[in-house]
Amino acid sequence: MCFKKTRAIFVTGIDTGVGKTIVSGLLGRFLLEKKYKVITQKWVQTGAKSFSPDIKLHLRFMNIKKEDLAAFFPQMLPYNFKLAASPHLAADFAKKMIKADKIRQSFKVLTKNFDFVIVEGTGGALVPFNRKRLLIDIAAELNLPVLIVVWNKLGAINHTLLTIEAIRGRGLKIIGVVFNNLPRKENKVILRDNFKIIKSLGKEKILGNLRFSSDKERLYKSFLPIGEKFLAEFRTRI
Repeated sequence: MCFKKTRAIFVTGIDTGVGKTIVSGLLGRFLLEKKYKVITQKWVQTGAKSFSPDIKLHLRFMNIKKEDLAAFFPQMLPYNFKLAASPHLAADFAKKMIKADKIRQSFKVLTKNFDFVIVEGTGGALVPFNRKRLLIDIAAELNLPVLIVVWNKLGAINHTLLTIEAIRGRGLKIIGVVFNNLPRKENKVILRDNFKIIKSLGKEKILGNLRFSSDKERLYKSFLPIGEKFLAEFRTRI
């Protein structure tokens, strides 16, 4: 099954906890302000006792009340597990099976009702949902372009280049790379070089560098030029 020309993006990272949720939420707000009807989706949430904390954060950044999208909760979050682990292990622990068809159908429902669907991945790019398959395989079946979030720190070069190769190897288009800065201090020489060398060797569009801020509005202001570059690249390539 393959959905073509869909306004959607698969947001992945070079690792877990790199800022995919923040970038997904900021992108959602940006697209809303561009007059798109936007919704986010998390195919598999782990480590949550109830509703997805990642989707809650998306909605917070998008200034959307949870109850406004309640009718689409089953599609926004097809699978939710308590164990904070890889999807395949969290599902095993819960004695359940993650079915690719359920994820694809949930995605299809959202594409019929919204202009743009932002799918936040789980962990890094090569995360399994069972003992044989990866979540990125479903993204490939759906023909989803990819946005890569990079945690800008020592070690980012290797992780990012491996992620780029893995995504390209599955025939997926990469819309661009977003750097996300850490709250703690890092060697600025390393951070600047990460930006340059990943651009040179990765040969993918660098959309920008998201400055750390605990203030939602300042964070969004920092994201605006990234959003503009994302939309220009998306319109050109999709």
